Amino acid sequence: MIFQEDINAIFSHRYDQGADLWTTPDHKLLKGAPFTTLECATYLIELGMSQNDEIIKQLAELIFSVWKEDGRFRISPNGGIYPCQSALAWQVLCRMGYASDERLIRTCTYFLNTQEDDGGWICKKYSFGKGEETMFSTPYTTLLVLDALRFYDIDSLVVNRAVDFLLNHWKIKRPISPCHYGIGTLFMQVEYPFRGYNIFYYVYILSFYETAIKDSRFKEAFEALSSTLQDGKIVVQRVVPKLAKLSFCQKGKISELATKHYLEIVENLKGDRKNEASI
Repeated sequence: MIFQEDINAIFSHRYDQGADLWTTPDHKLLKGAPFTTLECATYLIELGMSQNDEIIKQLAELIFSVWKEDGRFRISPNGGIYPCQSALAWQVLCRMGYASDERLIRTCTYFLNTQEDDGGWICKKYSFGKGEETMFSTPYTTLLVLDALRFYDIDSLVVNRAVDFLLNHWKIKRPISPCHYGIGTLFMQVEYPFRGYNIFYYVYILSFYETAIKDSRFKEAFEALSSTLQDGKIVVQRVVPKLAKLSFCQKGKISELATKHYLEIVENLKGDRKNEASI
């Protein structure tokens, strides 16, 4: 593989948390960022590993091991179960090729049944108190749900409401939800790989939805992202420091893999989208 050195670097952290597959002995799947189980699964898929690779199968089995009958995922054995964490596990497994697995169909149904009145999904962890802004759903959680939902053919009303919620945030901009996600300086920096709420991930996921790409708010966001290009390619503006030495996501440099995602956006705007799975 072209990025074998990056893969090797990620593998060098495989036992950092005391157990195999970037996890702890009691299976905490998000401990040790940015080299957690869920994140490393995403990196490896980004770097070209296949769902048929043994390590990807092992990672999928580990993630499914914390799946609950109601469709949620308990990614920490002693912690609460939050929608953002379940949505993250769900979209990671979808990217790994498991969207049509009956367990993920149940997860999909869980999220379809728990959409908030404003169109999003909310994580009720009030770290900043309970001000008026906490009445809104959580933008990042909603973006993760839409990331997973793009693998399915579902009722358009649910999707349209979620898309509109995120596009409304483009205009609101101020921090909203119990987790205080805003659209400011950090959001506007191109972050890669996708692991947080930022303009690149925001535009990429929304581009899979027809109701978004026809909207003037999306077009503004797309133009803002496009204005950062260098010779038509994505330049990484922000990356978590511990990933900075990996060649596929170096800060201040063109990323060929990130650019592939930008080109996906461009193709989506032409109407060339195709669902990868259906329910």
